[in-house]
Amino acid sequence: MTHSITIIGGGLSGSEAAWQLAQQNIQVNLYEMRPSNPTGAHLSGDLAELVCSNSLGSNLPDRASGVLKNELRLLNSMLLECAEATALPAGAALAVDREAFAKLVTDKINAHPNIQVIRAEVKEIPNTPVIVASGPLTSDSLSKSIAQLSGEEHLFFFDAIAPIVHAESINMDIAFRASRYDKGDQDEGDYINCPFTKEQYYDFVNALKSAERIELRSFEDAIRSGIKAGQFFEGCLPIEIIAERGEDSLAFGPMRPIGLRDPKTDKRPYAVVQLRQDNLAASLYNIVGFQTNLKFPEQRKMLRMIPGLENAEFERYGQMHRNTFIASPKLLRPTLQHITRDDLFFAGQITGVEGYMGNIATGLLAGLNAARLIHQKELITLPQETMLGALCHYVTHASLKDFQPMKANFGILPELSLTKKIGKRERGQLYAERAAMSLQEYLSPLVETTDL
Repeated sequence: MTHSITIIGGGLSGSEAAWQLAQQNIQVNLYEMRPSNPTGAHLSGDLAELVCSNSLGSNLPDRASGVLKNELRLLNSMLLECAEATALPAGAALAVDREAFAKLVTDKINAHPNIQVIRAEVKEIPNTPVIVASGPLTSDSLSKSIAQLSGEEHLFFFDAIAPIVHAESINMDIAFRASRYDKGDQDEGDYINCPFTKEQYYDFVNALKSAERIELRSFEDAIRSGIKAGQFFEGCLPIEIIAERGEDSLAFGPMRPIGLRDPKTDKRPYAVVQLRQDNLAASLYNIVGFQTNLKFPEQRKMLRMIPGLENAEFERYGQMHRNTFIASPKLLRPTLQHITRDDLFFAGQITGVEGYMGNIATGLLAGLNAARLIHQKELITLPQETMLGALCHYVTHASLKDFQPMKANFGILPELSLTKKIGKRERGQLYAERAAMSLQEYLSPLVETTDL
């Protein structure tokens, strides 16, 4: 008998889930409403398009993001392979050419004989096996269907996108290439850095505080559709919101100069704005950590106050968009199944997992578990000592009172049993070693019986 499943959403999680299911000889109908139904944040109709940044986080094995990547390698993540195949210089981070990455994923998905990509909007959750991976920009119709099924309100907050600059418009007589603490390319460094003097920094902050912002859409429509107003996500705050918290908050946040020296002065700048390569041709650079909701003319004026960007030309300005996620602690099990339906799975940002790698990881787990359900096998609940297991445990067990999207971090793992105080790096290494051992021990009997 031929088994089939529907996946709603062709983003990172939906694409990874589709691949995992197809590899288990299950027919997948992958629905993606773009490009006929645009979201306002995406630029193309490609699957797995990266919207906010082109960085997938640290590659270092003793960092939380690196631990999650290592777990995904053990679990044979297709999207991580695509990311590594389209990687760009980014110091210790994994950054990609976003167009090449999305095209590679799209081509692989389209070429798989067990996957059919359907360019249409799904307005209601079907009564057949399904994975909802519709992401933070879930359509209004589908949002209402999810709310009706769950009996719970959605939550949402506003997320932000950083601007992108044309490389040829950057003034390299002022800006300089370097990676923090000289990590990255030994000759030049993987980032372009725009250094501020103390006076330039405070002039910038003062101007930023009074800059005109785009008015966010009224919450009234959202409330009427069963969505309640949330707040900005702490991990992706607009620069103007950070500036309101104190005149030095940017200097200790996205503009911190630590680990950098300006070769022109041989001194550490008072503050710095970093730009990261955004495409393989190195013709575009995104402004790291500079999400903003300023009006476009104001962005042009403000960003040109950055030393080295006085004549900058922009491929894309920053913008805000609604980011929807469900009340997972009341609605989901650690297997990513809905509490009332065994054959209904959720994956990606809509579950409350934040970050590109978290989206890919939950898509992978939802795909594996949906395949196991269809093949009548016991579903996978990963150990909490693993990063993916800890993420799934967090989103399904957190307190709803202050539930916010969570990305990979060591704070969600069970504490280490230590007899003495150790440093941050050594602690990270111990977490990484324990996570790898826990995952290998869990997977060992499944791999030996070809049960994965």
